[in-house]
Amino acid sequence: MDPVTVEITIDRPRGEVFEYLADIANHAEFTDHFLVDWRLTREESYGQGAGARYRVKAPLNRYAWGDATLVEVQPPRRIVERGRFGKFNRVRTRAVYELDDAPGGQTRVRLTFETQPKMLSDRLQEVLGGSLWLKRKNARALKRLRAILEEGRQRGKRPTIAGGPRKPASAYRFRPQPTR
Repeated sequence: MDPVTVEITIDRPRGEVFEYLADIANHAEFTDHFLVDWRLTREESYGQGAGARYRVKAPLNRYAWGDATLVEVQPPRRIVERGRFGKFNRVRTRAVYELDDAPGGQTRVRLTFETQPKMLSDRLQEVLGGSLWLKRKNARALKRLRAILEEGRQRGKRPTIAGGPRKPASAYRFRPQPTR
């Protein structure tokens, strides 16, 4: 699919917007209208290597699970997120958040999202409205991001770590059984 780009201006300093976006757990708050059931893939949700798994609420979507990992974090300008979704996770995704200073201490956020479908059936799904749907959903996500950062409203639920809460380390050590 050709890259889909949406843009918005947020009345917050660039560093503050960057810090919010560099924590992938926060992405669930402003995208939960189309990406739901978020689970973190590791305990640390901030910075390079942080990742999450989620379900995409799209029409006629039989293979709804996807994942994303922050692969490039360049403070305070750019965050690159790569992932996969679809049947057997074969559709590659790439999202780039670019942050620029705007007049009046504001921040311009530009989100570019693109996919690389592997099979003809995946390409057909995108041609039949997938890119327009995605552009609308990403534009709404950025509006929700602005509402969260400027007004503190429309906050969604933060995701948990897959597998539930972590238990403290115990004194148990694995000892192999003697062979007979």
